[in-house]
Amino acid sequence: MAATMHYKLKPDDQSARTFPLREVVRKRVQHYYRMVSQEGLRPEEVYKLIMEETECPMIEATMDFTGHNQSRSARILGLNRGTFRKKLEQYNILNEKADAPLK
Repeated sequence: MAATMHYKLKPDDQSARTFPLREVVRKRVQHYYRMVSQEGLRPEEVYKLIMEETECPMIEATMDFTGHNQSRSARILGLNRGTFRKKLEQYNILNEKADAPLK
């Protein structure tokens, strides 16, 4: 099932309750703004920050979900296999798996 099917292309109230990722992100961004403001700082380049902070854990979670099946993970994320492989290398995800002790 494609991710867009969860939201019927655009999230509605029902999908937000069923798949609350959108709401989780909204609340965390609001929390970030509150924390930054309390410190007397001005947020800058927040879009870039969010992309940099979320891409790696999103890929790691997807790899865990698929049992580290790269093709399936790439398909779930909507990336071609070559781009996905570059992301795995960029975040050193393949090496982390290889270095993990065997169970």
